Amino acid sequence: MITNPYETERLLAEYLLFHYGGADEILPAAAPAGMPAALDFAVRTPRHFSPGEVDRSLDLGCAVGRSTYELSRHSRETIGIDFSRNFVRAAAALATGPLAYQRLDEGHRRTDLLARLPEGLPAGQVAFEAGDAMHLRHDLGSFDRVHAANLLCRLSEPQLLLDRLPGLVKSGGELVLATPCTWLGEFTPPANWPEGSTLGWLEKSLGHDFELLRSADEPFLIRETARKFQWTSSLLSVWRRL
Repeated sequence: MITNPYETERLLAEYLLFHYGGADEILPAAAPAGMPAALDFAVRTPRHFSPGEVDRSLDLGCAVGRSTYELSRHSRETIGIDFSRNFVRAAAALATGPLAYQRLDEGHRRTDLLARLPEGLPAGQVAFEAGDAMHLRHDLGSFDRVHAANLLCRLSEPQLLLDRLPGLVKSGGELVLATPCTWLGEFTPPANWPEGSTLGWLEKSLGHDFELLRSADEPFLIRETARKFQWTSSLLSVWRRL
């Protein structure tokens, strides 16, 4: 069984900065071209849903919750689920006020920061829970919107989630998936990787139940230290439930 690597305080701080940090807190003084455009990934991906108000939304692999709260802007009820209990506790705590954390700069040097929600969030009812995206509880019900960003290639058996998705999305509802396609053996055994392209695998797995509306590349930036950053491009696809 693959253990969860997302329970450390260091990764919690990285993800609080990733989801809630401002440009002045994340970027180096002379940021190379392209870095600023990779900010606010957790805000940008929910914007790929069609406009309008809905009843229920689900954010799978919600991490520390920024996309969950963004989904609440246009959803009366939103649920965020993540495998990390540490992440889920932090996401829920942000609904009651700012959350203190320390940004790693180098060695023993750290900077005290506060993660906080933008004014007016959550807009609808929001709940967080710890759960396994491959084995979701059976009484979740169905949703108008399901969002899963940077999750698939961190699952040991991603096909289990794909098989569950038709039952999670209401007819006419929408699904937004994003994955950097960084298939790694420590997360997903190679036997469970797509045989061809990730998008082709998604089309084969979802095509009977979903219409692919569009796909795009969405960059994201994770700051590890003052001098080390992860710049990555995530394959984003938008689907409508038939």
